[in-house]
Amino acid sequence: MITPELARYMTELSRELKRQLGIIINRKGAIVSVIVGDEREIVIPVLSDYPLGRKHLRGVRCVHTHLKNEPLTQDDLTDLALLRLDYMAAIGVRDDGLPAEIHTAHLLPFNPEGKTYEIQPPTPFHAFDLEMDNFASSLEEEMGRAITRDVSDTRERAILVSVSTRHKDVQMESLEELKELARTDNVAVLDMVCQRPERLNPKYLMGTGKIKELIINALQKNASMIIFDQELTPTQIRELGDVTELKVIDRTQLILDIFARRAHSRDGKVQVELAQLKYLLPKLTGKGTSLSRLMGGIGGRGPGETKLETDRRRVQDRISHLEKELKSLSRGRFERRRKRAESGVPIISIVGYTNAGKSTLLNALTKSETLAEDKLFATLDTATRRLRFPRERDTVITDTVGFIKDLPEELFRAFKATLEEMEDADLLMHVVDLGSPSFEARMETVEKVLDEIGLNAIPRLLVFNKMDLVDPQEARNLAKRFDAVLISAAKPETLGALMKELEKRLWPGEAMDRTAN
Repeated sequence: MITPELARYMTELSRELKRQLGIIINRKGAIVSVIVGDEREIVIPVLSDYPLGRKHLRGVRCVHTHLKNEPLTQDDLTDLALLRLDYMAAIGVRDDGLPAEIHTAHLLPFNPEGKTYEIQPPTPFHAFDLEMDNFASSLEEEMGRAITRDVSDTRERAILVSVSTRHKDVQMESLEELKELARTDNVAVLDMVCQRPERLNPKYLMGTGKIKELIINALQKNASMIIFDQELTPTQIRELGDVTELKVIDRTQLILDIFARRAHSRDGKVQVELAQLKYLLPKLTGKGTSLSRLMGGIGGRGPGETKLETDRRRVQDRISHLEKELKSLSRGRFERRRKRAESGVPIISIVGYTNAGKSTLLNALTKSETLAEDKLFATLDTATRRLRFPRERDTVITDTVGFIKDLPEELFRAFKATLEEMEDADLLMHVVDLGSPSFEARMETVEKVLDEIGLNAIPRLLVFNKMDLVDPQEARNLAKRFDAVLISAAKPETLGALMKELEKRLWPGEAMDRTAN
């Protein structure tokens, strides 16, 4: 652990200065850092030369003095856990300056009790004996064996975090939706953490005590990333990444990644890339650690700043190129819409919250095979099909991208051109997942987006989907209350009433004639 000569030198000097002294020692026995604290504590510096990476232990140990021969403090144990040190030791200082007892602790492999570390009984310093090299390598090996996860599972492993001052029910509902988004993006969710502080921490969003708990939790569960439900500033992403040493993303980045995976048409790919670049541009402000001391003006115009400006210019050039391409694609969409309008065939646009069953309904009505999955944003690209009615009448029916609460502004702007296709619709069919506990809030979200696009004047038909997941009497009462049609898109036999209502809305005059006859 430490030579008797060095320990005695530290305790004598510590007594003389009336301060705690500490050293960080690597596995080769070299001292990599010397720390001068105050009478109560030492502050361990950033160990940038010993990054954690995928290792279970950092490869360094901390040995420091305690002026009153007191046990390890909670701060000592927190540092041990957060920094993943090989060992934490405190040597007591006797009145004559000689070493008294040594207090030690080390981390534990994953265990059923969930214990993070083990504190050893205090031992007289000169009776303490530990072969440090063998101990550290054995402990690390045991930690590797104790991981119970399937190593063939290559998915990202995430802990979801929500820090909000909103009502708890609203916060938990949003966190559950984030869990669904993570599942859609093929992320394994290990845990969900919720905090409701009186005020948000501008640096970390959450309180420092809670962030320590989060890091220990992430390390115990072998997480590879942390996903925040709230949008983070560039500074918060950088600070959280530095303190956790894990990948940190927010809800917006997760949604952008889902869109990037799911977009297949040229339209969709251009829109997603444009949204990603517009999201990235303001975040190209940080300077790495090597440039942290550079400021603007004299002495601040260096190669790092030039590289930053080059990156910005490239991103801005790419954004301009994509916006031009989007305008060109928009003209193509306009021509297709004009031809449809000239044909006189009525147009129905299916709208709704993501995963409400829009694609499943399109497939059931048109006997087509558009991709439909029980995931958020399963389809992003607009799908247009022909719908034939029993009386030999045709309509064009279009399935659009699903909406979501707090849709990132960059995505909303990018997809606005696609959503504007609904301006030509004769009828908007608003599909609602009746099985969702928050279906009313989701309805409001969709209505709000439609109003923002300027589609208030287009007639709407409310369709309550997944009626089989709700008590029949309750479903009927809700349909009557909201003037909606009840269906289950997965059961084509339930679609008869919807077809009649669509025919009635699209050709109202003829429907009245049949009623009169």
